[in-house]
Amino acid sequence: MPIALLALAIGAFGIGTTEFVMIGVLPQRATDFGVSIPTAGHLITGYALGVVIGAPLLTASAARLPRKTVLLAMMGVFSLGNLLFALSPNHEFGVGFRFLAGLPHGAFFGAGAVVASSLVEPGNRAKAVSMMFLGLTLANVVGVPLGTLLGQQVGWRATFGVVALVGLVAITAIAWLVPHQGRPPRASLRGELDAFRRPQVWLALGIVTFGLGGAFACLSYVTPMLTDVAGFAPRDVTLLLALAGAGMTVGNLLGGRLADRALMPGLYLALVGLAAGLSLFTVTAYSKAGAAITVFAVGVAGFMAGLMMQNRIMQKAGGTPTLVSAAVQSAFNIANSIGAYLGGLVIAGGLGLLAPNWVGATLSVLGLSMAIMSGMLDRREERTAALVPA
Repeated sequence: MPIALLALAIGAFGIGTTEFVMIGVLPQRATDFGVSIPTAGHLITGYALGVVIGAPLLTASAARLPRKTVLLAMMGVFSLGNLLFALSPNHEFGVGFRFLAGLPHGAFFGAGAVVASSLVEPGNRAKAVSMMFLGLTLANVVGVPLGTLLGQQVGWRATFGVVALVGLVAITAIAWLVPHQGRPPRASLRGELDAFRRPQVWLALGIVTFGLGGAFACLSYVTPMLTDVAGFAPRDVTLLLALAGAGMTVGNLLGGRLADRALMPGLYLALVGLAAGLSLFTVTAYSKAGAAITVFAVGVAGFMAGLMMQNRIMQKAGGTPTLVSAAVQSAFNIANSIGAYLGGLVIAGGLGLLAPNWVGATLSVLGLSMAIMSGMLDRREERTAALVPA
């Protein structure tokens, strides 16, 4: 694999850390500014909103720029947003700076996925994209636990100061290691938007939104499931979340290899596995060992499906994949919001802490149904193409 993928992975590591480490340092942040935990949760929402808005907006604005330039610019905004957040004087400014830090998230992954796939032969493109996303999964294994520990020992500002430094390291690595590729072929906003006329693109976004929403319905409330149901001590949760991150890493690597060889069968397998794992969690959550194994399995299946969909949508976009690739990141965050909202709804309705798993299983089955529809459309298009005279 080209060394340039390391530079992209460093950027992904920084983005993954800043997105998820807020969960670990939220109590310190709330205490520091004298706000409640639910109010401090606006920092998570602010970042997600930045991703949803920034992915299409910044990608469209930069459609005519060389992708290396886009990567450098996005990491610059990322580092600035995290630095300003580390220095924020009050909660309101903090929410605004978290929004700023989230804006380049989707545009970075959109351009990065296209660059990664362009660096290798066609048969290894999904594997190359998985190498970039390896930084995102390692953020959950290494970055989030260490960032949480740093926040607990030194303060949350130190955590995000270090994240800003990771962004600067990524900028340096991208500048040195990623080759200049010139202006993207047929680069225009109209060309990028034309990709959204393809039904397969919308099906892919739907699979991400609902299929991956199933994983987020569970993971958003996995901490009380592990402590109040499985019986783990609160201090053990960080290690268990790292275990989920390890599952995501395994799923990322498996997804990258399967996507280059058997993308749709692999996607069906991942979504079936996710639905089954979430359903089983309603039983295995009563056992510490069973809960730990299931959390790992949900991480594997969820990220395996996510990586495959990143590659699937790039295939279906034709020659203009950057904007739809970035749109996947918006879909991921919408999935996060939908899963968390519906999971919270069933808990508030008195159905118990494990009820989000049933919600997640239902969403995963919906995503699987859309994947089957997409596969059927593939076969119909192949039959139609075979009937057209050469």
